[in-house]
Amino acid sequence: MEDLSFLALLLLLPLALLFLILYFIVRPHPVNIPIKNRHVFITGGSSGIGLALAHQAATEGARVSILARSLDKLEEAKNYIRLSTGIDVSIFAADVRDYDAVSKAVEEAGPIDLLIVNQGVFVAEELEKQGLDEVKFMVEVNLIGSFNMIKAALPEMKKGEDRGPRSIALMSSQAGQVGIYGYTAYSASKFGLRGLGEALQQEVISHDIHVSLVFPPDTDTPGFAEENKRRPPLTGIIAESSGAMNAEDVAKRALDGIKSASFIVRCNFEGLLLSIATAGLSPQRSFVMAFFEVVAGGLVRLVALCFQWRWYTSIQKWQAQNKRT
Repeated sequence: MEDLSFLALLLLLPLALLFLILYFIVRPHPVNIPIKNRHVFITGGSSGIGLALAHQAATEGARVSILARSLDKLEEAKNYIRLSTGIDVSIFAADVRDYDAVSKAVEEAGPIDLLIVNQGVFVAEELEKQGLDEVKFMVEVNLIGSFNMIKAALPEMKKGEDRGPRSIALMSSQAGQVGIYGYTAYSASKFGLRGLGEALQQEVISHDIHVSLVFPPDTDTPGFAEENKRRPPLTGIIAESSGAMNAEDVAKRALDGIKSASFIVRCNFEGLLLSIATAGLSPQRSFVMAFFEVVAGGLVRLVALCFQWRWYTSIQKWQAQNKRT
């Protein structure tokens, strides 16, 4: 019995020491970002996750502005939120690829407290078959459009230190954490948001601006239904282990993560595993989560290798079948 107690002590002491060390070294410090009576500006806000975010933010008492390309869809979104919450949102029709247009929208909207860069387009196809015009479109909307929005909003956001902590949230994807067959261009555009977010956080932390990266799984939206009609069969086979969430659940998880200033915002258990597996050099505000990243990192890597084995086995079988036919 004494031997067991001694072994338990030997195990627990290093873990307790690690926990204590992480408590002091984890940066940036935790912070809460209030949303009530603050200005939340959401791109891609006329449908899907963006609309669900706008609805959730309005319900929580925020002043909401939404931006999208289609004025008709924006009007529909505005009417839907008004009917369901009794609150009016401001709408702005602009293409995020057009810096001048988004700058004008941001200026008209007024100082922003929470900027949620949510716009995104997705066309799944093998790179060899995909036209470069589609590749360029995804990169320009998903990545360059995010640069445009942030650059347009940042000067006024930096002046708002008297308003309390502010947030810039980037809507990535689990395909921005791991590459998937047929997602070559899409994953590249979403992986790019991580580099943008990590560097940007260092640039704006002294102004009390906090960056979040949201990594939703497949989400049941009208756009996702259209995407599924085109994606390669092998993509479906590899992605079948990941179930789709509905937009409202993703929006709630995303907004909760943004309000807690989490850098990596996960939306389901698979997202938790991915966040540990891909933690790398990303900032981490929670020393508890940092503890799990350090302790569970090796085990999660083993799980990741099992997934990779399964995926490459599926690819090999698929290619072998196609060669015979």
